[in-house]
Amino acid sequence: MKEYKDYSLLNHNTFGMDVCAKRYVEYDSEEELKALIPTLDGEVLHIGGGSNLLFKGNFEGTVLHSAICGIEEQTLSSPSLQGGSEIPTNEQGNSLSSVGETGKGSVLVRVGAGEVWDDFVAWAVAHGLGGVENLSLIPGEVGASAVQNIGAYGVEAKDVIAMVEAVDLQSGEKRIFAPQECDYAYRQSIFKKQLKGRYAITYVTYRLQRKPQLKLDYGNLRAVLTNQSTVNCQLSILQVRQAIIDIRNAKLPDPTVQGNAGSFFMNPVVSREKFLSLQKDYPQMPFYEVEGGVKIPAGWMIDQCGWKGKSLGRAGVYDKQALVLVNLGGATSEEIITLCNTICKDVHDKFGIDIHPEVNLI
Repeated sequence: MKEYKDYSLLNHNTFGMDVCAKRYVEYDSEEELKALIPTLDGEVLHIGGGSNLLFKGNFEGTVLHSAICGIEEQTLSSPSLQGGSEIPTNEQGNSLSSVGETGKGSVLVRVGAGEVWDDFVAWAVAHGLGGVENLSLIPGEVGASAVQNIGAYGVEAKDVIAMVEAVDLQSGEKRIFAPQECDYAYRQSIFKKQLKGRYAITYVTYRLQRKPQLKLDYGNLRAVLTNQSTVNCQLSILQVRQAIIDIRNAKLPDPTVQGNAGSFFMNPVVSREKFLSLQKDYPQMPFYEVEGGVKIPAGWMIDQCGWKGKSLGRAGVYDKQALVLVNLGGATSEEIITLCNTICKDVHDKFGIDIHPEVNLI
């Protein structure tokens, strides 16, 4: 366990906010986390890679960070899939050992919450296991995937999560969550709503495919892969991963060069009636049919409002992807929030649609 007082968080947030935590603690195991809980006093913030948050100032509480690592293929005999004292039953008292019944077509992989997400994706692809290749190069750590329900190119974390292990930061008790208990929705989960700040995720188990089923119909992914492949060449998950890495690198800024948190806004989902009304005025508007309505890319709307490549003070909109807000150098959180609010107003005034930050404001 590592513990520091008045600790700089500059290297723990990709927006590059030079703020401090009154107390910072990094733990290496569930046992260390449980021992730490009685010492927690005041506000507690659990962070991963800091790629999805914007600090508004110093944090006058305790910042926790998991260093629990490891990637392990699971079987029904694996301790983590057994009931009893090591892993309890779920809230309803039902045994969750059935998550191990994978059959020949899939495999369960248990991953420590402190693992870098893209390292896990690379591991899965290297082992020929499909399901997460479309989520390549998303920044952050594994624990955050279960909190944020990260997603990209038509795939979300909820599609592959088999169970989530967590420790109650109030009682110290361990609990496992079945996917249906996590209340997953677009960039949402129970860990961001009803149980926000209550649990620290320690491990996430994913159900991956031994015979990958590629998902290529989001954005320009299929077109990129078609251009790269011969007609008779069957696409592999490695090719899909590399194509997505190339696409993301081409349109997203490197946070080590220009501070950012990736996609700053969530893509709104509107009713079909609203979409059809807008389509009359904007026939070229991109869209995606989703459960509950039609998803319209926020980046496209922001671009239509003339914001791509523009700035307010030291906060700007990335010139290659309007969904991304960037720190042009020395930007304060107030400048970034002002830019965010101005963009939201302009989008609402033009399209009658409310867009909201995906980034957490702390």
